[in-house]
Amino acid sequence: MHATRLATVVPLHPSPAPRSDAGAAVLSALDDRRTRLANALDALCAQAGELGEAATLIIEALRAGGRVLIAGNGGSAAEAQHFAAELVGRFQRERDAYAAIALTADTAILTAVANDYGYEEVFARQVVAYGQRGDVLVAFSTSGESENLVRAARTAIQRGLAVVAITGRRPNRLAKVADLAIRVPVVETPLAQELHTVVLHVLCDLVESSLAAPG
Repeated sequence: MHATRLATVVPLHPSPAPRSDAGAAVLSALDDRRTRLANALDALCAQAGELGEAATLIIEALRAGGRVLIAGNGGSAAEAQHFAAELVGRFQRERDAYAAIALTADTAILTAVANDYGYEEVFARQVVAYGQRGDVLVAFSTSGESENLVRAARTAIQRGLAVVAITGRRPNRLAKVADLAIRVPVVETPLAQELHTVVLHVLCDLVESSLAAPG
């Protein structure tokens, strides 16, 4: 009889041994982020009034059968789609769907308009197509200087829409054009984007709590 030999399985890509300094680096990064966020949120509380006004504009538009149009570029395009998803789907409460359109989501429209009219017109053209008097345009931009958003805001105002700009701290063209601006109190793009998510969640909560309230 032949003795059975057990094969030794050697992983193709052995995992590297854990490094003690990696955990320390992660903890340091998280602690730094926590401090920055805490300070920024404290400063954002000074704009509670603007947040309330923005929520009121959205509530009134939806209650009257209007729409919320939402736009942004890059990471702010993701915020636009996130906001629309929370309004059309749900945030925390079971309720009716709210009419919200992310102007960033249809690649056929975006590329057709960009090809025929230029990228500066990709949102303004959709505002003309979808926007009605009494609707609201919400524009996310950490810089507030994106030409396509500035043009969309101007077009929206000309057509009787209310415009809410959610930007970074620095003075910017979008905030000047908008009816209402929420300028989160930071200039660092990643942190501004994190605060934009906080802002949209607060708006969703305020909108839902008002429109879904009984009676």
